[in-house]
Amino acid sequence: MARTKRTGRRTGNPDTRSEILGAARRLFADEGFESVSMRRIAGEAGVDPSLIHHYFGSKDDLFMAAIEIPFDPAPEVAAVLESGEVEDAGERLMTAFVAIWEGPHHEKLLAVLRSSLSKPAMSFVLKQLFEHRIVKTIERTLGDRVDHIPVRASFIASQVFGLVVARYILKLEPVASLGPEQLAETIGPTIDRYLTMPVAHLTRDS
Repeated sequence: MARTKRTGRRTGNPDTRSEILGAARRLFADEGFESVSMRRIAGEAGVDPSLIHHYFGSKDDLFMAAIEIPFDPAPEVAAVLESGEVEDAGERLMTAFVAIWEGPHHEKLLAVLRSSLSKPAMSFVLKQLFEHRIVKTIERTLGDRVDHIPVRASFIASQVFGLVVARYILKLEPVASLGPEQLAETIGPTIDRYLTMPVAHLTRDS
């Protein structure tokens, strides 16, 4: 069913924040984070663009609020990648990811993950999170040090997502019982391989 186009621009009121969030969720789901502008979201919500900045600050902040994830992994991922050499980044990344998943937001993250595995709309939201806040962060942070970084970043994201499902949802042993250091030592070299192995043959323009 086609949505009725709102007319005019509303000023702030108790419903404005929820209207903005609703519009952002629809547009991010339909078109993806990169394709949607703040002005477009404001038009969809029928509000002045300045109100988005007032309630949420940046587009990144609006995205995180719209998908209801209690933390933003991007700063942590960037800090970990910048703290050492590319050749041994895998262990640092795995240590950081396990700390995030087993930290204070553990239950909320599990709820989001379970929903994403059973509901198509939530699955797309989780895809957006991995693409925009993890894959794109790896690309921005390592793009000047590693070739074909979009391909490498996607493989890293697949490794992280697979670990999360195996450890916290399926509870596969021994993955579910390994300590954080053991996980980092075991899976870190795989991520290092993704960052250093030849991948030119996997690129779309090869």
